[in-house]
Amino acid sequence: MTITNHEPVTVSIARRVRPGKEQAYESWVRQIIAAVSRYPGHLGVAVLKPVPGGRADYVLVDRFDSLQHQQNWEQSAERAGFLQRLADLTEGEERIQKVSGLEFWFSLPEVPAEAVPHRHKMTLVITLAVFCLGMTLNGLFGDLLHQLPLVVRVAVLSIVQVVALSYLLMPRLTALLKNWLYDNP
Repeated sequence: MTITNHEPVTVSIARRVRPGKEQAYESWVRQIIAAVSRYPGHLGVAVLKPVPGGRADYVLVDRFDSLQHQQNWEQSAERAGFLQRLADLTEGEERIQKVSGLEFWFSLPEVPAEAVPHRHKMTLVITLAVFCLGMTLNGLFGDLLHQLPLVVRVAVLSIVQVVALSYLLMPRLTALLKNWLYDNP
């Protein structure tokens, strides 16, 4: 996959935290988020925590408005200082995936990071998912939604759809349609 300098970039970083170091790691996460938030072009970060009681990875999903801004952060001395503090908190290798545009919704752990579905296939799957989700939400909550002002109604629908697509639908659809999306995974 080739990322151009003019499109947004999403970086997903998975790390396994040593048992008993979760609070220290979460403190580290809060500090690095505060630092990266000051960098030009930073659009935000999401932290996906492991299920309580299970041994899973923390995942940081970091977004930038361009590859250049992402690389400025990645190559900064400030970030290097934060990474040095991780040795006692994490174990194993971190897993990093860098994607732009729609590819973020179509990443699977078992598919190489450089494998990207055809853009027309991604567009078709997203269009169908958004349409079906929109119809379902309007069918279930249409009467309630129509009582809201237009701006609030559109905001609620947009937020619910993006969250549902990101965390519920797209991971399942991508796994279900893997062979078709990737041709030869």
